[in-house]
Amino acid sequence: MVMAITGSTASDTSLASVTVEVADLDAARRFYTGFGVDAYILLRASEADSTGFRGFTLGLTVSQPATVDSFFGAAVDAGATVLKPAAKSLWGYGGVVRAPDGTIWKIATSAKKDTGPATREIDEIVLLLGVEDVKASKQFYVGRGLTVGKSFGGKYAEFTSGESSPVKLALYKRRGLAKDLGVPVDGSGSHRIVIGGVGGPFADLDGFAWEAAG
Repeated sequence: MVMAITGSTASDTSLASVTVEVADLDAARRFYTGFGVDAYILLRASEADSTGFRGFTLGLTVSQPATVDSFFGAAVDAGATVLKPAAKSLWGYGGVVRAPDGTIWKIATSAKKDTGPATREIDEIVLLLGVEDVKASKQFYVGRGLTVGKSFGGKYAEFTSGESSPVKLALYKRRGLAKDLGVPVDGSGSHRIVIGGVGGPFADLDGFAWEAAG
């Protein structure tokens, strides 16, 4: 697995690493290697109780539908469960899978047509947190030193990331996120994810845990 990336300064609390907590560490390593995203996340063994929707998704953005299908197929072949088959939509093309450890991944592109053969290149990975109040959570993170890159009222907010950060952080209404992913909104226990940053440790308004990266 890749080591935590720590290219930010002391005044920058932007996301530096994402650690997924799993019950079976060896099985998770095999899955994420087969899926092809092992260089973007860290794994940690955990027996913390977690039921239902964990309140977040990791979004994989790629260049075209053929590449979506490539990653989608790799995830399923490695053991993922399909929550939403890859399909065309008004915004592009994509689908949703659940990893064997329970983490939900959305694989998508804004392109509706292929411009070449499928690749294994990833344009962007976004950690999308489902929160009860987007505006309040946005202000909380601004107060911690993050910079807003995009904001759409109380519906969505996205923070800028440093060049060394492998994952971008964004916020979305929890209920809307669950609906988009095709899962019930109810869930309890651990989020089973820990965010690494210079400004940790702390927990945000929805209980997502941050720790000192590195």
